[in-house]
Amino acid sequence: MNWLSDNVNQLSLLGAAVILILTVYVAGKYIKQMKTDKATGELAEENWDGIGEYKNELPSGWAYTFLGTMVWALWYWTAGYPVDAYSQIGEYNEEVAAHSKMFESKWANADSQTLQEMGEGVYLVQCAPCHGIAGDGMGGKAADLTVWGSKDGVLDVIKNGSKGLGFPMGEMPAGLLSGEAAEKVAEYVAGGMKGDQPAEFATCAGCHGQDGKGMGGMAPDISEYGTPEFVKMVLDHGKKGFIGTMVSFKGRLSPVQEQAVGTYILSLSHGE
Repeated sequence: MNWLSDNVNQLSLLGAAVILILTVYVAGKYIKQMKTDKATGELAEENWDGIGEYKNELPSGWAYTFLGTMVWALWYWTAGYPVDAYSQIGEYNEEVAAHSKMFESKWANADSQTLQEMGEGVYLVQCAPCHGIAGDGMGGKAADLTVWGSKDGVLDVIKNGSKGLGFPMGEMPAGLLSGEAAEKVAEYVAGGMKGDQPAEFATCAGCHGQDGKGMGGMAPDISEYGTPEFVKMVLDHGKKGFIGTMVSFKGRLSPVQEQAVGTYILSLSHGE
């Protein structure tokens, strides 16, 4: 890197040189005075083992140097460097953005098998520490992903509720339905909400809407249940589980990676 390639670096080096010169000058001046000057003035009342301090004014040279250094530092960190200078972090972010764009373009039309294989790699790194390598939640410590997208998965949510997604309608309490009513609704939702809608779905429609689409973002769109898009929604919002809160993965994973994770997770319940 050429240190003189931009004006901020030039000003920075100039400022450093001025500070060095001032430091040498001020230090030399006061070292010389220490050899010749005699301490005078009014002593402060406080002392430590007989050693006291004079109530003298702050040395002007030291004060001006300190003030100038502070002014230069404030300018450098708030205006000079961020606005017009090379940034290693900025260069890294640009490279990551360029690579992400290339990655998304390359795999934009990946087939299901490719997405599943890609999703498995992401899952093992990002999800397996809590949900287990097999996705079974490690004995109830986290959500059992092997039932996601199935009737059993819907029944589990009806029984235990859903927390932490952060939708305006709030969290879904546990036990809103039970018995045969829960079975009918679970089968209807897991089946893609096709066919005759059971009367018991009215309990769900209060938040999710009669069509299950979440009433314009007020609640989760359960019409997408059993698809990678539903998994992506959970990844974007985060979720509160048995062993803590799963943070949002929005921005941490690219859209293709989220699609891949969703494809892989749903393959666990389908035995693929």
